[in-house]
Amino acid sequence: MKEPRVAIVATGSELVRGDRQDLNGPFLARSCLEHGLEPSRITVVGDRPDELLRALANGLEHDLLLVSGGLGPTHDDRTVELLAEAAGVPLVVDPELEAEIEAISQRLAKRLNRPYAPFAPGVRKQATIPRGAFAAGIAGTAPAVVLETGGCVAVALPGPPPELQRLWAQARETAPVRAVLARARPPQRRVLRFFGVSESAVAQALVDAGGDGDGVEATICARDFEIHVDLFVDPAAEARADELEARLAEPLERYLFARDARPIEEHVLDLCRSLGLTLATAESCTGGLVAARLTSVPGSSDVFAGGIVAYSNEVKTRELGVPEEVLAEHGAVSAEAAEAMARGARDRLGVDVALSVTGIAGPDGGTPEKPVGLVYLHAQGPSGGRAREFSFPGDRGSIRARSAVVGLHLVRTLLSEGVTHDALLSQNRREDV
Repeated sequence: MKEPRVAIVATGSELVRGDRQDLNGPFLARSCLEHGLEPSRITVVGDRPDELLRALANGLEHDLLLVSGGLGPTHDDRTVELLAEAAGVPLVVDPELEAEIEAISQRLAKRLNRPYAPFAPGVRKQATIPRGAFAAGIAGTAPAVVLETGGCVAVALPGPPPELQRLWAQARETAPVRAVLARARPPQRRVLRFFGVSESAVAQALVDAGGDGDGVEATICARDFEIHVDLFVDPAAEARADELEARLAEPLERYLFARDARPIEEHVLDLCRSLGLTLATAESCTGGLVAARLTSVPGSSDVFAGGIVAYSNEVKTRELGVPEEVLAEHGAVSAEAAEAMARGARDRLGVDVALSVTGIAGPDGGTPEKPVGLVYLHAQGPSGGRAREFSFPGDRGSIRARSAVVGLHLVRTLLSEGVTHDALLSQNRREDV
């Protein structure tokens, strides 16, 4: 049976201009891969009708076409009408869909204390869909539209990522999409995640392990300053995958920290839970990025107590108890200040483990002795601490993001290794990453 072919089209001039990053295309691609469908292309196209029409027409040559954006009530939301044109079918008003969207809009008008009349044209526009299509669900007032035409199943989804993700889950349960998915053969996926080793070293280890092939496809990708290896395994190739995975992992064992796709913050929180420990942060150059990642995980409040953003020396002293003499002698960007910040957060917030980050994110503020990219981190736990000094390349955003990731891995290492204070501090070293 022929494997289904998939195309993804992300619409919106803001994507083409660079005002906003396309999150929907990668999300839909990952979802398709999980269901055994490998997209042949992701096309990002603006709101110009001729360009969007061309992209939709090309997409309809596939078995499944997924489109994001352009489903709103305004004149520049043209996805549905252009999809109908590309498919060669007329537009019709769906009375049931119109009534559903009208009820939502009536409630919205009442809540805003506004008359309903201005909403009516947009309601009718959003209820106008290609003949033969149907709505798989509604987010706000935007429906997910499913259309079977010429051997292709087209699914038009709203642009806001949370709405798209919810309605894509509903669209997958419709009969046309399920029929496409039934023709797919989802491979087994295995994930190995490494930290502290280069992408080239992992690639060489894969070659030394025998490489992929024979029913196993391997991809190596640097993601979020980690190295991820995905093994896609055909049903008859599990023994080959077992051998490859074992031979790949063996020389990199010290860098292998996970065999799943959960983000590092989830691993840190789970480690704290398993050990019955609470956690807090003290951040300077990262400005709360570590705390933001931790609190992005639902249920993190049972572990994470809070964080202190201590950007100025005054706040470091007042809120974290960093001694003024430490700042005067060593500076705010120093191993000594980082340790004092972590100890202060642990004491002031009453937690078991605290992580501190202080550095120079740039683009200004560096000196020959302390250049831009210099970052100190310190994780302090009940039985000791672990400190690190890094020199990060990149711009301000990259330095801050990498500092947050490395800080979370520092906590993970502290908790997973369970070594003593003296042993931890004896391993301190400067690292260029």
